[in-house]
Amino acid sequence: MKSTSDQGPGENGRGRASRRTFLRGVGVTMALPWLESVPALGASSVAGAVAPCPKRFAALFMGCGVNPTQWWAKGSGAEMELGRCLEPLAPLKAKINVINGLFNKQATGVGIHPGQTGNILSGAALQKGAELKGGISVDQMLARHLGEATVQPSMVLGCEQPITGYHETNFSMAYSSHISWQSATSPVPMEVYPSLAFDSLFDNRGSRRNQSVLDRVRDEASGLSRRVSAADRAKLDEYLTSVREVERRVVPMRVEKDQAEGRASDQGKPLVAMTRPDNGLPEDIREHMRLMCDLIALGFQTDKTRIATLLLCRDISGLFYPFLDVRAAHHGASHDDKSEAYERVTRYYVSQLAYLASRLDAMPEGEGTVLDNTCLLFTNSLWSGTKHDASKVPVVLAGGLGGSLATGRTLDYADKGDDNRKLCSMYLSIMDRMDVKLDRFGDADARLAGF
Repeated sequence: MKSTSDQGPGENGRGRASRRTFLRGVGVTMALPWLESVPALGASSVAGAVAPCPKRFAALFMGCGVNPTQWWAKGSGAEMELGRCLEPLAPLKAKINVINGLFNKQATGVGIHPGQTGNILSGAALQKGAELKGGISVDQMLARHLGEATVQPSMVLGCEQPITGYHETNFSMAYSSHISWQSATSPVPMEVYPSLAFDSLFDNRGSRRNQSVLDRVRDEASGLSRRVSAADRAKLDEYLTSVREVERRVVPMRVEKDQAEGRASDQGKPLVAMTRPDNGLPEDIREHMRLMCDLIALGFQTDKTRIATLLLCRDISGLFYPFLDVRAAHHGASHDDKSEAYERVTRYYVSQLAYLASRLDAMPEGEGTVLDNTCLLFTNSLWSGTKHDASKVPVVLAGGLGGSLATGRTLDYADKGDDNRKLCSMYLSIMDRMDVKLDRFGDADARLAGF
């Protein structure tokens, strides 16, 4: 076992101690969760003080709007009432905020779809034509300021391949396919393969990928388990079990991806041009989305990263939901957004937020849980897919950012006036609570009142 706090300059690749303990084996590095009985983790530069738990942010995105009639919340705390779309969050009422009426001004009056989506996390005006131009997204702004504290500045994941070309509105389809932007002209490459995301998370390279990461760190894990407290031993066992379970599910997907690359080569096509499952992506999107949520949870638990985005489905999505008894593809189903079918689709996506939040809430950290030190954002670029209405966007937050963000609330900004209901004002407020202070972001220079 070796703590990065013992490393010399540059040894961790960033020239800065991260106060993180690792298990190391042949060709693999596993970052451990925060263990109170390991001095390198709990110590502070001030004698007797304990370093605060890290704050984290993740954005989950669903395209094409929600079922607007069943997307509502009333009341607060345990007494909060939730519409059917939000029912999966019922066990987490005390740790969520349902926010109504916020909007992204630059996504209005620009036509449908890409111009309404490519700036959902930036609030920037988008440029039509061949040259991409928008703005840095909130996740990457946080990564720019906080990324040096972790090995990976951010995780950018997706469950659907990006599409190319141009929409009838003359906006690039890149705006429909990416929510995370590292600059005004460049989206962050999105990892859609769970096996590659897993290997990146655990520094798993080359032929060693065919060996279990846990087998390669077994001796160090056993030694550490004998030295930590009973509480930390339970935390370590839970973590290692989680890793084993995710690895078990990822291994066959790695084989499927390798086979897909062979098929694409035989057909003279790039892999991205292949359709699911011929492209090696999981045929069952339920397993795909669950795995991506598990990988974010592990990334946060181990402090490998503190910033993540997950594009559950892109704008103009072609995903199908036979398990929901929905016949149309996602985009087509959204054009009948008040239907029971699309309500089931919306509820299914909210259940992904509920799953990730519950995973984080089951991880003890300090006086609370990992969720208590996190802000999960679930949003959509549209309110109504039938009308392509972006006059307000659905927003749910989970987690309290170390107590700095009150939870268990329903907030309504619909009648506050456009200057007082900007989505980017909320982003400024979230960044404040993560100690990233900006004068303005996107189209906002004021924080969200009452947030």
